[in-house]
Amino acid sequence: MGNTHKQQEPSTQGQLQNTLKNRHVTMIALGGIIGAGLFVGSGAVINSTGPAAVVSYVLSGTLMFLVMRMIGEMAVANPTAGSISEYARAGLGNWAGFSVGWLYWYMWVIVAAIEAVAGAGILVNYFPHIPPWFLCLVLLVILTLTNLYSVKSFAETEFWFASIKIFAIIFFIAFGAIYLLGFWPGESSPGFSNLYTTGGFFPNGIVAALIGSVTVLFSMGGAEIATIAAAESDQPAKYAAKATNQVMYRIFLFYVVSVFVIVAIVPWNFEFAGVAIQSPFAIALKQLGLPFAPFLMEVVVLTAVLSSLNSCLYITSRSLFTLTKQGDAPKFLVKLNKRGVPVRAILAGTTFGYVGVVLNYFFPETVFLFLINSAGATMLFYYLILAFAQIRLRRRLEKEAPEKLKLKMWLFPYLSYVTILWMFGVIAVMIWIPGTRSQVYLSIVSFGAILAAYMVRSKYSKQTQKTVEFVDQPLKVVK
Repeated sequence: MGNTHKQQEPSTQGQLQNTLKNRHVTMIALGGIIGAGLFVGSGAVINSTGPAAVVSYVLSGTLMFLVMRMIGEMAVANPTAGSISEYARAGLGNWAGFSVGWLYWYMWVIVAAIEAVAGAGILVNYFPHIPPWFLCLVLLVILTLTNLYSVKSFAETEFWFASIKIFAIIFFIAFGAIYLLGFWPGESSPGFSNLYTTGGFFPNGIVAALIGSVTVLFSMGGAEIATIAAAESDQPAKYAAKATNQVMYRIFLFYVVSVFVIVAIVPWNFEFAGVAIQSPFAIALKQLGLPFAPFLMEVVVLTAVLSSLNSCLYITSRSLFTLTKQGDAPKFLVKLNKRGVPVRAILAGTTFGYVGVVLNYFFPETVFLFLINSAGATMLFYYLILAFAQIRLRRRLEKEAPEKLKLKMWLFPYLSYVTILWMFGVIAVMIWIPGTRSQVYLSIVSFGAILAAYMVRSKYSKQTQKTVEFVDQPLKVVK
């Protein structure tokens, strides 16, 4: 990297290095993985799979558990990379870093649109005379302005956003368990009968549960934000390892357990989705007879959506910053304002959000699931590249710097290969399903376009780009 990059990097990252502590790192990560996909999207999964939605979440949670461990291993070994694209670059070359960087940015700007659409779907219940597309636009503008104010305000806002929704999930699980066990006053509990009545545990078959895991997998994506945020903390290696473990375990707690409580309380064939997308959490609380509980839960859901959108804007700007350091993105995108905020990069990340507003205007009933499926295949592509990079980097580290392997992928290399085959299997299922087939093809076209852009860039670039020396980079001492 040239001198310009060396001068820019401390300036860009300095604010975060002085701001992000362990509590910020953990909550930023959770802010990215607990959003509309759980609070709203789970309803569609339950409707299509029945009580077996729990199986869908267990399967996807296990796969994400393995993927997160692989990324965590690389992050702890080199916590100063700044983006997951640099792990791909170090393991497989510049083409991989370029591809993962832009695929990652593309996926997260789509997620920003998804969260804005989800938030509008909640608000339309209380403002039925306001068009959903306008509510979507308002949310997107508010969160963009909040993110542009300062890095410090972003970190603190995200901490409290994430804290509220985590507390709400724990509250929901605890009260739901009391109700299901028959200890809830004044309400007759169905026990666990909803798990096996109305068609049984697999009312639509085991295949439906496997198919449901495709949509669920996307809702769990983003756990790796912890490793990116940790790189901008005061103890990157320590916080990367801690956040990796915390996020992996909490995926199962927040997703699997909460969905189990929902399908036990509410019959699976309750219509969760429609023009006004309903939160299964709010519907389940109605069964308990808690005064104002549904309203309060929907406020929490809205908070979760805003939290996830907040994280999206953060991560897209960091992805562009890392791409720019390698000469893979226009340098003007990471110009900072006087508060150290990359304004242009953040605004670029809202592009697809406004596209989502347009789509929500013309297709209010289908835009949410369409966006989810579209981004899902993209996520699998860059996870696959990272998985192959992890195998190569692990073998290199074992030979040249074994002391950096403080967090290891289990049963290497067997589980790494199992994870890769699993992801290929998910892509095959998406191609097999008529409803998601076109989305896979669209993602393949996008991936091909990115590779073509890299070849053009490599051919005509006047500057020689250096591959990241993963092993030789110094590892900060963990106190």
